[in-house]
Amino acid sequence: MKKKEKKITIKLFICIIYLIMITILSIFSYKLHEKKNTVPWSQVESVKDYTYIDIYKMSEKFAFYEDKNIGIHFVIEKEETGLWHTYLVAINEDYYNEFKSIIDYTYERTEQVPEPIRVYGYPKIIKDDLKALAIKNLPSFVPAENEVTITNENYNNYLTNSYLDTTEEKKDELNLPLIITLTLLVIILVLLLKTIFTKERKNTN
Repeated sequence: MKKKEKKITIKLFICIIYLIMITILSIFSYKLHEKKNTVPWSQVESVKDYTYIDIYKMSEKFAFYEDKNIGIHFVIEKEETGLWHTYLVAINEDYYNEFKSIIDYTYERTEQVPEPIRVYGYPKIIKDDLKALAIKNLPSFVPAENEVTITNENYNNYLTNSYLDTTEEKKDELNLPLIITLTLLVIILVLLLKTIFTKERKNTN
């Protein structure tokens, strides 16, 4: 009986170890899944980075690509430090109404402060024609007390060389660390089940 109890205790200990490993790997897998190269716009390093911007204020479109029904808007994002930054965002104009409350507040058509909207997408390099339109239209978007004179030379003081394209869906990219983690998770789960349901062999001697 004591020998049997000892075997049960060892089996229980092994199961607990497996459960701890499964818990750790599950948490790690979840974090890897959540990450998936999604970074704030301020941390973008490549056009392959899936990124987001929290929109606090937004202009009407100042450029429009009719063939794709895509409008380009100025947006303002507020950092945790309190600093405000202006960026360019491309949206499908079919979704204009989703941003209307922010646009109306930006142009003081309403006093009701809307909740910021987080938009996701990929960075796209700004071409010369869009850059020229941004230079031309930015002064009419910024507050009068902060009126600026923007040129090709000082463009980077006010805007980045890329815009956020929200019309492109996220690409499914191979996430090797996640695949390895999930594989280990499955292996340990199989070992756990095998440990639980394997019956002890009777000693016939």
